[in-house]
Amino acid sequence: MEELKKRIESHISALSQFTATPQKGTTRLTYSQEDLQARNYIKEKMKECGLAVREDGLGNIFGKLEGTVKDAPSVLVGSHFDSVPNGGSYDGPAGVVAGLEVAALFAQRNLKPKYPLEVIALIEEEGARFGGGLMGSRGMTGLLSDEDFRNLKDQDGISTEEAMVKIGLDPALPKIRDPKTMKAFLELHIEQGPILEEKEIPIGVVEAIVGLTQLDVTVAGRAGHAGTTPMDRRSDALVTAATIISQLPGLAAEEGEGTVITTGRLNVFPNGANVIPDKTVFTIDIRSGKEENVLNVIEKTKELIHSYNNEGIEITIDQPLYIQPKELSKDVRSLLKKKSDELGIPYCFINSGAGHDAMVLSDFTDVGLIFVPSKDGLSHCPEEWSDSYHLAQAVEILYETAKSLTEAEEN
Repeated sequence: MEELKKRIESHISALSQFTATPQKGTTRLTYSQEDLQARNYIKEKMKECGLAVREDGLGNIFGKLEGTVKDAPSVLVGSHFDSVPNGGSYDGPAGVVAGLEVAALFAQRNLKPKYPLEVIALIEEEGARFGGGLMGSRGMTGLLSDEDFRNLKDQDGISTEEAMVKIGLDPALPKIRDPKTMKAFLELHIEQGPILEEKEIPIGVVEAIVGLTQLDVTVAGRAGHAGTTPMDRRSDALVTAATIISQLPGLAAEEGEGTVITTGRLNVFPNGANVIPDKTVFTIDIRSGKEENVLNVIEKTKELIHSYNNEGIEITIDQPLYIQPKELSKDVRSLLKKKSDELGIPYCFINSGAGHDAMVLSDFTDVGLIFVPSKDGLSHCPEEWSDSYHLAQAVEILYETAKSLTEAEEN
C-alpha cells in the first residue's frame, strides 16, 4: 500500500505541473499546450504498463491490454484530465491515475484477462473551453454529433478542429465507439463535497448522479455614453442580466429537494467602464436528483427570463446540455461493495451532486463510480486535496473489481 501511495502521489504531482497558472492552481484547457503535456505523460505511462495506446477523433486516450477472448468487450477504467480555470490537481486526474495504477497492478502481478482492460483519459469533461461539458464521453457515444462538435468554438473563436490540429491531433479519426466494445466502465472521482470526510468514511459507492442542464442566456440591449444617457432612456443589458440572476436562487429554493442553480460565467460587452453594456452573456446551471425538479426549474427560469423581453431588450436562450438523473449499475455497485468488504475498507452509499462521464456512459454500458473524501469538501480551487491513502484504497477496490469483470487470471 505504501508503494502504491507513493506512485499515486508521484503521478498527481507530475500532472499538476501541466498548468497555465503555476502557483495559482491547475488550468488545463482542452487542446491547450498543457493538455498536450498531460496527454504525452499519460500515453507514456500507459506504454510503461504494456498497454497499446490510441487516440480517437476527439482526442480521448485509450490504453488497451488485450484479452484472450477474441473481439471481447473491454472493461474501461479512467476519468478526465482537463480542468476548470485555477482548479485543483485531483478533479479528473485522480481517476486517470487510478486507471494507470490498476493497469500497473495487472502488469506487476502478470495477470492475463479474458476480457480486455482499457485505461481511458477523456477530454473536456468540465466544458471550460468549449462549453456544455462531458464532451469526450458524449462524443464517443454519439450524443454529440460530428457536425455539432465541429461547430463548437471557444471564446476566442477557435474551433475544436483548429485547436486539435494545433497540438497534433487528428480530428478525422473515428469518434464514435460501438457500445458492444464496452463491457463496463469504472470511474474513481473525488467527492467534491463534505459528506465522506464528515462521516470519516474513505469510500463512497455512488448509487445515482443528479440530472443537470446548462442554459446560455444572451441579453441584447443598446450601448450608450455612461454620462450623457438619462436613466429612463437606457437599455442596459447588464442591469437586466443582474436583475434576472439575482432571482434565480429563489427558484431553486422554492423547488427544494436538493435542487441547485448557479450562474458561473458572465461576459459583458463592450466591457468599458464608461459605456452602457449592450450585451451580456451568462450561463445557468440547474441540477437535481429528480428529473421533474430539473424540468420545473427550467420552465420557471425561462418564464422569468422572457418576462424581461421588452422594448430595447431582447433575450435569447440556448440549452447546450441536458442530462437526466442516472442510477448506476446495481450489479457493479454490488461488486464494488463485495470487494470493499473483502479488503476490509469501510464504505457508504452516496449520490453524486456533480456530473461525471459515468452518467453519460451509463446509458451504454454497466457503470460503477466510487468517491474518495475531499478535504473540507473543496473542489474546483487550488486548495482541492484528497489523501493518497484513500486513493490507494480506491485503487485496490477498482483493481479487484476490474480483475473480476475481466475474468483475469495469474499466469
